[in-house]
Amino acid sequence: MIACKGAFETLILSLRPPHRDIGRRAPSLPTLLLSAGLAGIGVESAKAQTAPAASQQQEAAAPPTDLIRQREQELQAAREQQQKAAELQAKLKADIAAIGQDRGKLNQQLIDIAARVRGVETKIDDAEGRLRPLDAREREIRASLDSRRGEIAEVLAALQRAGRRAPPALLVRPEDALQSLRTAMLLGSVVPDMRARAEKLVGDLSELVNLRKAISTERDQLALDRDKLKEEQTRLTSFTGERQRQLTAVEKDIDAENARAIALARQVDSLQGLVAKMEQESKAAAKATQTANLQGAPADLANGKPNVEALKNAGRMAPAIAFASAKGMLALPVNGIRLRNYGVADGVGGAEKGMSVATRAGAQVTTPCDGWVVYSGPFRSYGQLLILNAGGGYHVLIAGMERISVNIGQFVLAGEPIAVMGSTSRMASVFAANASQPVLYIEFRKDGTPIDPGPWWAANEGEKVRG
Repeated sequence: MIACKGAFETLILSLRPPHRDIGRRAPSLPTLLLSAGLAGIGVESAKAQTAPAASQQQEAAAPPTDLIRQREQELQAAREQQQKAAELQAKLKADIAAIGQDRGKLNQQLIDIAARVRGVETKIDDAEGRLRPLDAREREIRASLDSRRGEIAEVLAALQRAGRRAPPALLVRPEDALQSLRTAMLLGSVVPDMRARAEKLVGDLSELVNLRKAISTERDQLALDRDKLKEEQTRLTSFTGERQRQLTAVEKDIDAENARAIALARQVDSLQGLVAKMEQESKAAAKATQTANLQGAPADLANGKPNVEALKNAGRMAPAIAFASAKGMLALPVNGIRLRNYGVADGVGGAEKGMSVATRAGAQVTTPCDGWVVYSGPFRSYGQLLILNAGGGYHVLIAGMERISVNIGQFVLAGEPIAVMGSTSRMASVFAANASQPVLYIEFRKDGTPIDPGPWWAANEGEKVRG
């Protein structure tokens, strides 16, 4: 009883403004937790939830010297970031210069960087997934403590009064002894309940402190991952630009070919009609299709399995594995959550001809297989559309991106970066199940007929095809 009463009395004193009583005994850990928790209930955590208006009021109230120091620190941080960016650009130029005209090395760099970008995206998604329940639990504990504020204040006040009342002189009068016994009996029934409440509060506040530490650790790691993602995206942009620059130096009529492709796309209403028209009337697409037909399907090994070793040749100009033999080996072009699969109801009386994946904003898109680009550009309600001729009569259609980084006629490798998602859905069709987030649409076709892409996707990371 005395320990509980003393702890609450110390808590009351700790919540008051400082005074001359410096020599008082330091409060215990549970008391400190109660003090910190009660003082912080209803206050939003710094950085993560502080409102802009509150930040402006704090800056306005800060002394001029503090503002100057803060501005100097921000300026120094900006200078360091600028210097780091300049050093990164210089290193990228040196790396690109070292590669020179070696197409295989450039392709391998692109594939490796794109894989790292998607790996960091996965880590960020996982961290955000871990933060959501932590934040929810913190809000729950705060709400619980806040709802008990009145009860806590009443109990603390009662204990404070009891602690400051001097005990009666038991040997002076019998009446005093009787009153003391009655008081002791009353407190004996009250204190256990108070102790239970105190232990509950201490437990909640201890959990709140641990949650704050966990959230802080997760947010720090998340910030590091986001910085790393920006750096890798900068690296990828530089190497992608070099790849396209080298192609432009060889193909002088790329811009004219792209313009003609868009003009042809306006003349057809269906994907099947677009593929047929492009491969017949587009010079670059027709050349790519002719090359695909001449190459034929790559030969399998004697045991009937695909020649996976051929994937290590980043300078290849034809598919390393026949598309029909790559079932169970392809990686999804983007990280995300599947919204709709092939064959399910499309909401307008038909069935889905492909699959759609919800992604994060700015997600990296890579090609799932080797193939020739036969169309790259906008098309109807699909947004930005990319069509690959994978050989053997197979086509892979990918739509919904914000920006495509490959050109018609270009041969791309499995795992090579080909596009970037936007911040919202770019598709106006029924495939965009959620217009508030980016959605990628994927469709496989065999001889012009949509087929189920499900059998081609790898079951786990170790089985995915990548150069």
